[in-house]
Amino acid sequence: MKQIIQNYRTGDLELADVPIPVCSSNQVLVKNVSSLISLGTERSIIDLGKKSLLGKAKARPDLVRRFIDKAKKEGFLKTFNEALGRLDNPTPLGYSSAGIVIEVGKNIHGFSPGDRVACIGAGYASHADYVTMPENLCCRLPDNVSFEEASFGMLGIISLHGIRCAKLTFGETVAVVGLGLLGLLTVQILKAYGCNVVGMDIDMRKAEMAMQLGADQVYTSDDDLKNGIDRTSKGFGADVVIITASSKSDGPINTAVEISRFGGRVVIVGVADIHPQRNELWQKEVEFIVSKAGGPGIFDPFYENMGIDYPIGLVRWTENRNLEEFLRLVLSKRVNVSELISHRFKIENAEAVYEDMLSNKRQQYIGVVLEYPAPPDDSAEVLTSFTRSFSRVRTFDSSVRNGSEDTVSLGVIGAGLFGKAVFLPVLSQMKGARFHTLSTSSSPNAYHTGKKYGFENCSTDYLDVVNNSGIDSAIILAPHRLHSKMVIECLKAGKHVFVEKPLCVDEMELREIITVCTELEKNNALPNLMVGYNRRFSPHAFKIKEMLRQRQDPLVVHCRINPGFVGPDHWVHSEAEGGSRVIGEICHFVDLMIFLTGCCPVQVYADRVSGNNRTVVNSDNLSIVIKFADGSIGNIVYSASGTKSFSREYYEIFSDGRVITLNDFTATVMHREGNKQTFKTKTQEIGYREELQNFIDSARGIVAPQMSLEEIFSSTLTVFKINESLGSGKAERVCCSQ
Repeated sequence: MKQIIQNYRTGDLELADVPIPVCSSNQVLVKNVSSLISLGTERSIIDLGKKSLLGKAKARPDLVRRFIDKAKKEGFLKTFNEALGRLDNPTPLGYSSAGIVIEVGKNIHGFSPGDRVACIGAGYASHADYVTMPENLCCRLPDNVSFEEASFGMLGIISLHGIRCAKLTFGETVAVVGLGLLGLLTVQILKAYGCNVVGMDIDMRKAEMAMQLGADQVYTSDDDLKNGIDRTSKGFGADVVIITASSKSDGPINTAVEISRFGGRVVIVGVADIHPQRNELWQKEVEFIVSKAGGPGIFDPFYENMGIDYPIGLVRWTENRNLEEFLRLVLSKRVNVSELISHRFKIENAEAVYEDMLSNKRQQYIGVVLEYPAPPDDSAEVLTSFTRSFSRVRTFDSSVRNGSEDTVSLGVIGAGLFGKAVFLPVLSQMKGARFHTLSTSSSPNAYHTGKKYGFENCSTDYLDVVNNSGIDSAIILAPHRLHSKMVIECLKAGKHVFVEKPLCVDEMELREIITVCTELEKNNALPNLMVGYNRRFSPHAFKIKEMLRQRQDPLVVHCRINPGFVGPDHWVHSEAEGGSRVIGEICHFVDLMIFLTGCCPVQVYADRVSGNNRTVVNSDNLSIVIKFADGSIGNIVYSASGTKSFSREYYEIFSDGRVITLNDFTATVMHREGNKQTFKTKTQEIGYREELQNFIDSARGIVAPQMSLEEIFSSTLTVFKINESLGSGKAERVCCSQ
């Protein structure tokens, strides 16, 4: 399918041929018929992408500060490469479209194939042939509302929410500064609700259009606006000023304050420099409000992604209910969007259209609608049949790596930030691997990342990796909650599996994996299974293991982790998504202790702080004691309450008259009888390269896996028992037997 994407690193725009997205259980798949180009918003996104690295840094100083903090701890080169990986991210353009529902997920009950819908939301309602939409970001169209009209939905609710932020009462006078698409929609909605509307824009053509659409007075200069408001309000000033202009200066803000009445309100829907003159504010006690897009629900993962609505008694106007209201205004002809459409183009011409708009060759662009080929029929039966005929695999025409007979054919599932910033750059340097298929849920991401790293194919359906007999090894970089399901399916398909930690998120999933492995092993059909515990593969870990080779006594291992604060609402704390940082991260340190001691845990005890669980997340601040089968003990102190400017990981190992320290995988020092033996690396060596090469070589059959199933299952069970101990307040036994 066709989709408009921008490379955020280079700023290049492309009408790409990407795979059709998969409809998940909480989404509907929509075949777009129309989408609206939002000139102001999309221009700002494109302009930022086209800036140099220095220009991007100036535009986002907050990200620069994070970069510096991370570079201090992990090294400049590593941090710089990760930052480039994040920038090299395809951005889908567009956030407002309309089309026909093709497929619905199993948890969706409000829509059926064949429904005509309006779609909203950045990252969802994109300029693409097909889009997958959460339920709360769609709304069924009234019969007499066209796809073209409905494609204005996102702009409509942004305007509508800005008006709601103004807290208007009947008969008030409202000034609208900026008469682009948002301003012209705002004027019409205000008139539909009975307000006295005064508009201003320096563009005479837009001013004339505002008058045609119902504005009471319109002006083309600040001075004329001030005089007009004086006359209209009898010298009192406007009750509300809504700024829908986009400006880098503070001019719109100062104008808004000047024309406001005492106790008036200024609502910023567009973009302006918010540095008003204090004296004028003080004199009038003007209230400032920055409107947040389309209303309550915006960027809330529970509302947008999971479809959990706010009770109408508590939140009257959500994004979805605003969209319903906007469509009602369009249906009743109180808002006329057809007059705002200046151009219509086929999606095939999108690249030329953007080039023309961005070069300012034509000044008459206002509302630009992109048109898409319609499905063959809107009946549910035909649409469902149409869906089943989709191929979600995109094969690249460019030359690919040629594999020899002993080359591993790799399928990679998932390409999120970690995958692109850390994992895939390392994987691309590995020998003995053929990059067969990359699968990830985002169509632009699958296309861009697959093409960049030389995959032969890309797909949005992970089953294209699982069920492909030409792929013998699978690498799973998907969200934590999907690991267990994908691991089992890949193992049953006879594929060697590397899964980024954790193996799974609860003990029931672990028992199921153990059962599957046991059955496959009985039939001599068990492929290799490896979990991404990279630290045991670090050159520093091997050096410590060598230093301990002649030990006679048990080890005492102390591990201090300073991971940095992650807010309580982050996905890593969700049982359904991340499974907690204990499961998702502490498993690393448990596995490293297993590697150093050479045996598995038998008992664990853990306790945590008793804080407010907001400024301090209790389960991110804990102490763990692990007893191992050979009598060794390990202590993990894990605290997210420290500063990120301090070192992240520090280890001390005591045994046989020796003390070995490891600081952030850059320096290992052994102290013994007044002597020191030091091992340093130029950069942080945390083992990513070595673990991947071991997986590839073991899949090729030329080396043995350096991680046993017993160790994998034991480390996974141990973190589950850590959570149990936190709840019970007691030491918990660790036993992997069925």
